[in-house]
Amino acid sequence: MSENYKFVQNSNCEFFPCHKVEDESKFNCLFCYCPLYMLGEDCGGNYTYGDNGIKDCSHCLVPHSPGGYTHVMSKMGLVIERTRK
Repeated sequence: MSENYKFVQNSNCEFFPCHKVEDESKFNCLFCYCPLYMLGEDCGGNYTYGDNGIKDCSHCLVPHSPGGYTHVMSKMGLVIERTRK
């Protein structure tokens, strides 16, 4: 079974790649805006918080890495739980 749905790359994007990487051919744009941002410290990524209290994910490559799809999907239950009314 094909798993091509787990990887999308838009090398024509004016921001590509939006993070500095060694191998652009493996850069996954599928989660251009990370759906785990709202999880704060539970996202599992490489982030910091600025003095202003805003989460800075500019050094995080988790959603853009080869295993990014699996990682994001493993956290979606938590996203659903936190957003459920």
